[in-house]
Amino acid sequence: VQLQASGGGLVQAGDSLRLSCVVSGRTFSYGKVAWSRQAPGKEREFVAGINWSGGLTSYAESVKGRFTIVRDNAANTVILQMNNLKPEDTAIYYCAFSGVYGGRFQQLRDYTYWGQGTLVTVSS
Repeated sequence: VQLQASGGGLVQAGDSLRLSCVVSGRTFSYGKVAWSRQAPGKEREFVAGINWSGGLTSYAESVKGRFTIVRDNAANTVILQMNNLKPEDTAIYYCAFSGVYGGRFQQLRDYTYWGQGTLVTVSS
C-alpha cells in the first residue's frame, strides 16, 4: 500500500485547508485510514480516521466540529477538510493505512503504511 499526502501550506488563523491522501496498492475492505500530526517537540497524535469501506469516522477532541474526514471512493482518496484553523494546528500531517481488523482508530501503532507528510502552518 502506498500513500501520497498533499495540500499543506501556510494560512492564517480562521482559514481553511484541504489535505488529500491518495491510497494505492492492495487495500483491505476492513482497513482504515487515519490522519495524524506531529508538532515540533511533541509526539505524533491522532487527528481523524475513517473506515475504508463503511465510512465510520473518528476525531480527536481538539478538532471535532472543525475538521471533517471523508473518502472519495472513485479516486481512492481520503480528504481532511480543516476549517477554522488555529495556530496550535501547526504540524506536519501524515496519512496512514491500517489493515488490522477491528481496533481503535486512535491506535497509531496499528498503521503500517504511512505517507510522507505535509506541513501545515497556521499564523496568528
